[in-house]
Amino acid sequence: MSFPRVGVIGAGQLARMMAVPANDLGIPFTVFASSPHDGANSVAKFVVGDYTNSKDVLAFAATCDVITFEHELVPASVIRELENSGVKVYPRAESFQYSQNKIIMRKKMEELGLPNPKWEESSDGHTSLNFPLIAKIPSGGYDGRGVFVINDQAALTQLAQGVNGVLLLEEKLPLEREISIMVARSPHGQASTWPATLTIQQDGICVQTITPVPDISDDLSIALQQVALRIAEGIGLVGVMAVELFIVDGSFVINELALRPHNSGHWSIEGAKTSQFEQHLRAILDLPLGDPSMTAAFAVMGNVLGGPKTDMYRPYLHLMARTPALKFHQYGKEVRLGRKIGHVTMTGENLLELQQEVDHAVDYMSGVIDE
Repeated sequence: MSFPRVGVIGAGQLARMMAVPANDLGIPFTVFASSPHDGANSVAKFVVGDYTNSKDVLAFAATCDVITFEHELVPASVIRELENSGVKVYPRAESFQYSQNKIIMRKKMEELGLPNPKWEESSDGHTSLNFPLIAKIPSGGYDGRGVFVINDQAALTQLAQGVNGVLLLEEKLPLEREISIMVARSPHGQASTWPATLTIQQDGICVQTITPVPDISDDLSIALQQVALRIAEGIGLVGVMAVELFIVDGSFVINELALRPHNSGHWSIEGAKTSQFEQHLRAILDLPLGDPSMTAAFAVMGNVLGGPKTDMYRPYLHLMARTPALKFHQYGKEVRLGRKIGHVTMTGENLLELQQEVDHAVDYMSGVIDE
C-alpha cells in the first residue's frame, strides 16, 4: 500500500495547519490556492487556480487520490464533477450541502428531530416572526458576514431589496453561551468527539475559546457529544465537523454546521492527544481515528486579530520570556485590521491564569498594549 496523495481545495490557515500532521504521517500533500501568496503555500506544495472553475479543479484532482476542503465556497456542481471523475472526495456533496446552505441545514435538523430556533424563508421581506430577529444570507457567510440583527420591518425590507434573493430568518434568542463541539467520522462509520468548547464572540468574530466548557453539567456535556455524533451519522459526514450551538435556558439549540476543521478546534493542536487536523486526515483516509482526550485540564485559545502592530516576530521576545508555556501559530497572512492572522494557546490546570496570559499575549501582539 502506497501513501495516498491528499489535495486540499483552499490554501489558508486551515490547510497550513493540516500540512503539519500530513508531513508527520508522510502523506503527500498539495493545496489548491487562489493566489501564489496564500498562507499555506509556504509550508506545502501548491497549485494556483480558480476553485469555481471545474476545469482547473479537475486538473488538480487528477494529481491526487483524495480531495478535501478548507472552506465551503466551492460550488456544489464542481464538487459533483469531482465525484464523477473517480477521485475520492470528502466530505461528499450530499453532506457538504449542510455546511454550504443554512436553509437546507435547518430542514435537516428538523428531520433529525434536533432543536432549531423558530425560522422561515423569506424572499419578499415579509415575516411572521417577531422583531428583533436574525436574518442570514443562506450561503457564503463566515465570521459574522452575511448575518444581520433586524429590529423592524423597514430594516428587513431594505435588506431584502439589497440581497435580491432568499433570506433565512430566525428568532433572536436570549443566549446564555455559544458553544462548539468538534466531531470526526470516517467512511466506515468510526466516529469520535472532543470535549465541548466555549466560544467567546466579539463583533461576530470568535476571539477566544475555552475547553472544556467551564461550569457545564455532565448531563449537558454528554448530550452535546451525543448530538454531534447523531448529526455526523445523519448527514453521512466524512472528516471533521464543528457543530455550533446556543445555550438557552439551560438547554441547547443548533446554530450552524461547518464540515471542515474549524477555528473552535484550534486548541486541539496542543490540548488534545489528536488534533482536529490530524483527525481530519485520518478520517478522509479511512484510517483508525486517534484519541481525542485532552492533555490538560483546560486549553485556552486566543485569536490574534490584525491591529496597529505589523511586526509579529518581535513580540516573541517579550511573550516567550514572560510566559514560556504559550504556543504560537502564525498564518502567514498580511496584517490587516480585524483579520485573523494567528492564534496562541495555553494549556494547564488554572483556568483564570490561562485566560489572563492568553489575553495578554493577544493584546500585545495586536498592539492593544505595549508592555
